[in-house]
Amino acid sequence: MTYHKPVLLDECIKGLNINPNGVYVDATFGGGGHSKEIIKHLINGRLFAFDQDINAVDNTLHDSKFKLIKANFRYLKNFLKLEGINNIDGLLADLGVSSHQIDIPERGFTYRYDSDLDMRMNSDLSLDAKKVVNSYSESDLSNVLYKYGDLNQSRRIARKIVESRECKYIKTSYDFINVLDGLFSEKYKNKFLSRIFQAIRIEVNDEINALKELLNDVVSLLNHNGRLVVISYHSLEDRLVKNLINKGNIQGNEQKDFFGKVTKDLKAINKKVIIPTDDEFKLNSRARSAKLRVAEKNTDEKKQI
Repeated sequence: MTYHKPVLLDECIKGLNINPNGVYVDATFGGGGHSKEIIKHLINGRLFAFDQDINAVDNTLHDSKFKLIKANFRYLKNFLKLEGINNIDGLLADLGVSSHQIDIPERGFTYRYDSDLDMRMNSDLSLDAKKVVNSYSESDLSNVLYKYGDLNQSRRIARKIVESRECKYIKTSYDFINVLDGLFSEKYKNKFLSRIFQAIRIEVNDEINALKELLNDVVSLLNHNGRLVVISYHSLEDRLVKNLINKGNIQGNEQKDFFGKVTKDLKAINKKVIIPTDDEFKLNSRARSAKLRVAEKNTDEKKQI
């Protein structure tokens, strides 16, 4: 199975500032590209990788310093405890759907192939894309499309889906595309299809809530001077990461001490968000919307914004 080179690989490794004897987590193992690079920098350190996709197991690294855990990263803290790990020196998360998942037609992540509407990152999940488009109420569909796809026409799209499914069950990606036909001009069709498929995928995999759980856990897991490195691909993800780093919590509500200073445990390493170069865009289309943020835990310094 072919996996593309990870997005912003060099920048991620630099951001982790790896201690060769430290404990690290790759929260989104995928093809193992990030993990392979992290391992190169470890001497007596350890690396725990997480992935809920059964296909990721085929890419496991045969190294005594490495362990792959088949689980959603939302359960990362509990699984690390089972391994006797209460603190880590760095965590890397490359969010969203991976290129290899998109490239497998039967996974149903993309409108490019006619395949079963699935979109599950974990094949054991009971909810799939078919259930979302065929059983959600018009109101719930509209909310999903607006929240996760940033679609101002969400009500119109949801209404068309509900009307269409009353005549025919929406089973495949091409069935779904036919339902959406005529809602957008040809010029912007791919753009809107991408957003619609993205919104449903996020709903199926409960991606935003999973990320919230990870981010809420990561601050307590990180050692002093430990690093958090996150690549996000849409504004909802990036906003949560940015809030945690800059405001001290994912909600973005500043907490201040008696002297009026904002209390937070992380400080941004990169003041400006890091984006891929034009050359990386050409090599990997997935890099187009990538945003990298790096932060360090510094509990001794409560910095005022």
